[in-house]
Amino acid sequence: MTPSDPRGLTGPRQSLRPAPASDLGSLESEDQKLRRKPLARLLGTAESAPSPLATPLSVLGFSPASQNTAVKKQSHRTAKPVVDCAVYVDGVRQPGAPTPAQALAQVRAPQPQDSEEPPKPRFAWIGLFEPDEEQMRAVGEVFGLHELMMEDAVHAHQRPKLEQYDDMFELVLKTVKYVAHESISQAKEIVESGEIILFVGRDFIVTVRHGGHGELTGVRRYLEGQTAKLALGPLVVMHSVADHIVDGYMAVTEAVELDVDAMETSIFTPGAGTEIELIYLLKREVMELKRAVNPLSSALARLAHPDVTLTVTVPKEVRRYFRDVLDHHTVVAEQVSSFDEALSSLVQAALGKISVQQNTDMRKITSWAAIFAVSTLVAGIYGMNFENMPELHWHYGYFVALAVMGAISLGLFIGFRRSKWL
Repeated sequence: MTPSDPRGLTGPRQSLRPAPASDLGSLESEDQKLRRKPLARLLGTAESAPSPLATPLSVLGFSPASQNTAVKKQSHRTAKPVVDCAVYVDGVRQPGAPTPAQALAQVRAPQPQDSEEPPKPRFAWIGLFEPDEEQMRAVGEVFGLHELMMEDAVHAHQRPKLEQYDDMFELVLKTVKYVAHESISQAKEIVESGEIILFVGRDFIVTVRHGGHGELTGVRRYLEGQTAKLALGPLVVMHSVADHIVDGYMAVTEAVELDVDAMETSIFTPGAGTEIELIYLLKREVMELKRAVNPLSSALARLAHPDVTLTVTVPKEVRRYFRDVLDHHTVVAEQVSSFDEALSSLVQAALGKISVQQNTDMRKITSWAAIFAVSTLVAGIYGMNFENMPELHWHYGYFVALAVMGAISLGLFIGFRRSKWL
């Protein structure tokens, strides 16, 4: 059976073990060559045999929507995963657009020994967007990433965490985006999540982004304007990315708070209808936000305070930045937890409100049943076919029976109304 790719693409799963060194000048070239190779050659038949991929999809029975989806998936796989690649020397971006291999070679090139000035700090920053296994393996071979790190980068869907592999860090962050909507009743999704994985070494940082939001272009542009801060090295980039994501958490929680307040107003407004499904929808989205936010606290705490378990020393100046991010994250985590508790209380309140409404309805039904029971009783007695019944042959018996039924029913109605059953 052919395993499925995490993004819905099918194909044989590639091993993430390091392959022989290859030309990394273009991460796209080898992938394109494999896709131009006819399928018949891969099956061991004649090279001239036509490939099924050349057959129009409509002939194979695919609908136009399926054709568009297939074209999008194929174009996604052939897209270049490298969003940006740059070398920074003493916090200043160097001109040019190097490949990852060229960037690392430039960073680790020997510096002149006869210079009186101390060597300037330099590192490479490579940004990737949803690379496949082959593309990630090509980048991982350049920077010496462990195969488990490359697997996390390809398959994503990881829990926020901080791991270390020898002298490298792996930091997994969840990104969140608030899906705008006019009202909760019209929303199908409120919080959309993505993922960013950072691999930090002594002289490089690789960022891998999954999802349609959480772009890091603004972070890179901001840091390039802060050369003194950027000169501290890749750990500063890691801090800035984490700070950018936590700021996104704060913006999302502010928007979700408005939805929670609107739901509270709806539940506790007298006479308003109660749609408990909307509370469950909001609670589900808050749970997704909670799963993205809360696990990050332990990772930030390890970076913000001295940790003997870390083999890589985080400079004191960088730890100060991480402490600021940790403070913001703590505020967000507490707020998300309060949302969860508030929604749980709203569920109980909604169930109580529904129970009270059911009791009110039952009292009304019982009151009307009692009123009509009297008329039914009188009509049932005088509807029996017996010869010897009082007032059976009385001239005014019919009108008297109607008057008695009406009077008793009216009395019961007034009594139930005073008791607020009706």
